Amino acid sequence: MKKIMLSVLLSSLLAACASQEAKDTSKAAVEDRSGQQGQQAATSGAASNPLKDPSNILSKRSVYFDFDKSNVKDEYKPMVEAHAKYLTGHADAKVTVQGNTDERGSREYNIALGQRRADSVKKMMNVLGVADKQIETVSLGEEKPKAEGHDEAAWHQNRRADLVYQGE
Repeated sequence: MKKIMLSVLLSSLLAACASQEAKDTSKAAVEDRSGQQGQQAATSGAASNPLKDPSNILSKRSVYFDFDKSNVKDEYKPMVEAHAKYLTGHADAKVTVQGNTDERGSREYNIALGQRRADSVKKMMNVLGVADKQIETVSLGEEKPKAEGHDEAAWHQNRRADLVYQGE
């Protein structure tokens, strides 16, 4: 009887060890694969379209201007430079620079100011090597405000040039 009990106990211990080892191995293989797939998907997603990666400077698309001005301020030059670098590296990419103004001023004046703002961004990109055929400029004047309101906070948001890539 002792021999039978010892045999059963030994068999169950061996079976438990064997099944435990097999479970651990399969679990590790599944975890490794999902981790690699997730990492590859995240890497390929960010690498495939840096324009939509929120941690990339290329996701920023607005250049803001001072009242009645059309020169690109120093704080926005790195962003414009990054977009210019992207465009020179992607000859098939095209962007429209949309110039905007706040509500102050006549309609005609605001259309002209919006065009100067868009042209200012385009000129900076041209100097950085972007081909004319990749950049289109348009003035929206005061017609497409980003912020509704009649105060400085709203006006500041509306004095801008937006970069809009073709196909977005």
